[in-house]
Amino acid sequence: MSETLYNGIKLPEEWPPKDIDPYDFQPMRVPYLSNPPDVIDITLGRQLFCDNFLYDDCGMVPTFHRPVKYNGNPLFVPTTKYERNEELPSATVSKCGGIWHDPVDNLFKMWYMSSYLGNMAYATSQDGIHWERPELDVVAGSNLVLPLDIHPDSGTVWLDKETADESQRFKMLIREPNRPEKGHFPALMFTSADGIHWSKPVQTGDMDDRSTMFYNPFRRKWVQSIRSWISPQRNRCRLYWEDDDFLQSGRWQDGQPVYWTGADIMDRSRYTFPELYNLDANAYESVMLGFYQILQGPPNHICERVAEPKLTELVLATSRDGFHFFRPDRTPFIGARREPDSWEYGYVESTGGIALLVGDEMWFYYSAYGGDPSRARLHWAINGMCGNGALGLAKMRRDGFASLRATFENAWVRTRKLRFTEGNGLYVNANTTGELLTVEVQDESYHPLPGFTHADCVGFRGNSTCAEIRWREADFANLKGRPFRLCFKMNRGDLYSFWTDKNGKGASGGYVAAGGPAFSGSRDV
Repeated sequence: MSETLYNGIKLPEEWPPKDIDPYDFQPMRVPYLSNPPDVIDITLGRQLFCDNFLYDDCGMVPTFHRPVKYNGNPLFVPTTKYERNEELPSATVSKCGGIWHDPVDNLFKMWYMSSYLGNMAYATSQDGIHWERPELDVVAGSNLVLPLDIHPDSGTVWLDKETADESQRFKMLIREPNRPEKGHFPALMFTSADGIHWSKPVQTGDMDDRSTMFYNPFRRKWVQSIRSWISPQRNRCRLYWEDDDFLQSGRWQDGQPVYWTGADIMDRSRYTFPELYNLDANAYESVMLGFYQILQGPPNHICERVAEPKLTELVLATSRDGFHFFRPDRTPFIGARREPDSWEYGYVESTGGIALLVGDEMWFYYSAYGGDPSRARLHWAINGMCGNGALGLAKMRRDGFASLRATFENAWVRTRKLRFTEGNGLYVNANTTGELLTVEVQDESYHPLPGFTHADCVGFRGNSTCAEIRWREADFANLKGRPFRLCFKMNRGDLYSFWTDKNGKGASGGYVAAGGPAFSGSRDV
């Protein structure tokens, strides 16, 4: 029997889908956009305008935004003997780890690669900007959290705030570096109560390098984002495998993971045909937020000769079913700075957890590399093309990656049929550029409901990530359980999201990605 999701989307009976052609280079088809539910349930989370799922009549312009890089970048650079040594390229990159806010001790926590292909290390921060390396007892006199004989190349560290088993509160996947003449072998899976002391490793099925994992809380599935290589031309791409249990998600046989996604004809590239280097994701509000890491070249042997990083950049993607990702804007969300002596010359890579919420902002941590010309022409594993890796930060307003923009008087957007079963008031995230935003509630046939017209709406004027919409006489809570439509109208500005309040203060009940200081769990409640 097929599964119906929280938002009303009905999955096909064969799941995960096996009908995607690896040699089709058109953008991924997203079934729920061409065939949306008759009624969309908006009970869970902020409703984001990252696609046209929510509306069928729009006089506003879909607009995509990018974060601003922090002026203090790089935020975290190699300094210790395990991060800088003569044997390996220097690096402090979280591409094989993660960054989370842990509400238990109110700390930002980071797991990162200490020297390229070196060791797994751990750092903490009070504010997410200034980081400390605590001395731990795993490797004496260091902040390492795995034995010296385990060398991370890719993977993910996950803070599981929903688990009932405190001994598995932290979960980790590590895929070690490729071995001579062997690029397809198992990764290692670990669990931990504190993120410092880890269980004995459990092997996965075979996978290629730069494989990662994430959790989809909407369906309660652990997802393996498995690197594969399909020749000719497709080359680096992704396979998909899922399971209810973390450790079971790594147990598959050859041929079981299904082809998932890759670069396509819309992806930008500077040097070679684009390839999908990695895909990380996490739940944010009512969607899965993902980063496609797009490889643009040059080939390895060229980069090794000059000890400069390959060019990879992060393209934002969203999904409402956890498998089909929509990417309408291919401009890099977080790009490289391809300038001489730049610390982020190339290899821009995402971090497990994707985003954190700090005040009214979304924080995106990323890794990047400057290269090390002193290590030119060495073997790839110790070559300077992966040298001087460091951590960066980019920020934007909450929900700020996509909006509907009003560019003329009385610009509008009318939703499809909606319904909610929990919550009371209606809230918006908007910047009205000095104009008034009003909302009208309509029935299924587009007729205004008494008391809910634009004329009845008190409206909102200003710039806020959490503003309540009210009507003079009518109470939005009375619409609970019945289908309706919303018609938003304003003259100028951006509408980022709307949602039903869960606590009288604007909480959405949605997921908060890697968390933040204001949240005690995985959701905004």
